[in-house]
Amino acid sequence: MRFQVLPKIVKGKIVVPASKSDAQRAIIAASLANGKSKISNCGTSEDVLHVLKACELLGAKVESIGSDSYIISGGKLVNVTELNVGESGLAIRLLTPIVATQNHKTLLNGKGSLLKRPLLYFDENLPKMNVEVKTTNGFLPIEVQGPLKGGTYTVDGSQSSQYVSGLLMALPLVGDASDLSVEELASKPYVQMTLNTLEKFGIQIENDKFERFLIAGKQQCIPCDYQVEGDWSAASYWLVAAALGADISISGLSMSSLQADKKMLDALIVAGCNLQFSSDGISVKGNEKKAFQFDATHCPDLFPALVSFAAFCPGISVISGVKRLKNKESDRGIALKTEFEKLGVLIELREDEMYIHGGNTIEGCNVHSHNDHRIAMCLAIVGLFSEKGITIENSDAVAKSYPDFWKDLELLS
Repeated sequence: MRFQVLPKIVKGKIVVPASKSDAQRAIIAASLANGKSKISNCGTSEDVLHVLKACELLGAKVESIGSDSYIISGGKLVNVTELNVGESGLAIRLLTPIVATQNHKTLLNGKGSLLKRPLLYFDENLPKMNVEVKTTNGFLPIEVQGPLKGGTYTVDGSQSSQYVSGLLMALPLVGDASDLSVEELASKPYVQMTLNTLEKFGIQIENDKFERFLIAGKQQCIPCDYQVEGDWSAASYWLVAAALGADISISGLSMSSLQADKKMLDALIVAGCNLQFSSDGISVKGNEKKAFQFDATHCPDLFPALVSFAAFCPGISVISGVKRLKNKESDRGIALKTEFEKLGVLIELREDEMYIHGGNTIEGCNVHSHNDHRIAMCLAIVGLFSEKGITIENSDAVAKSYPDFWKDLELLS
């Protein structure tokens, strides 16, 4: 699918979709709880739908009570031979350790870009925890057989916080207590999100400065009612649009959210923007926008939105955290450099930093999403403020996290 975005002045109100990150954690926790949980505002992203299906296969009963809310009756995991999580990197990292708590061989698989994302972490760490692991040269499909055992372990947290979150969700379920030390943890806010979700479902974990986690064994998730937050990652594109001149307000967000991508507000302030908060949501004035420096190491999903904004900020903006981009839906640093240079925006990649040479105008041309939902959305915002518009190939990639993105864009007048 291709989508053409023509330059136009837009105004209106955007209600951001549910956080697929928050929703997946809650759905999995509810599936482990012995009883009925109500999970509201899950959204309709492909990642969430795949996790719901996976949890059903693992024994949960899922009842739809609206377009994106569910009653989930969980409890004991059942043995499954094979589980497919679609393209959800979070799901494979959360569910693999959970499935490994069972003394049964399970093959976990996915599709699309997930097949190209390395999973050597499991090869390196799960065997220490009594789990037999067989990957496909470090990639999916992966076969695991437990049972996972508690104990004293040290793991590397620099690759992705999602691996740590998976262990934090699985280790409370096993018989023995665990003392988990984590070195160089990336994206700490997402681990805190996992801890908060687990706490709402009755799981207690002692967190010592995100360097050590003390986890009692034989814990049981307790059912609860859970409201999924709006997605700060999705909001980042609309915040950029507002900062570039769109008269829009963005609602559906929690200012007390632990989502790492709420840091987008900090980046806009550093770049000279004025934020306004009202009952209608957040609006941004970017009349004084300027080149900026921002460390996105702990919020790497903000890179696409930040690059879209930096492209229109005269001067050189510098974003740190490039090393976190390689194993996303695309090699996101290279994808951003490739597509923005087609648009005449010079991008330099220097070790862990990205230098964006911004200007006042972008003419427009044909670009490609690299089958990456975030690349597609950031290019769409550029199209609104280009001289001649842009056409985005593989624009349907947005379905992974924000199926209604193009609809919401067209509804803006």
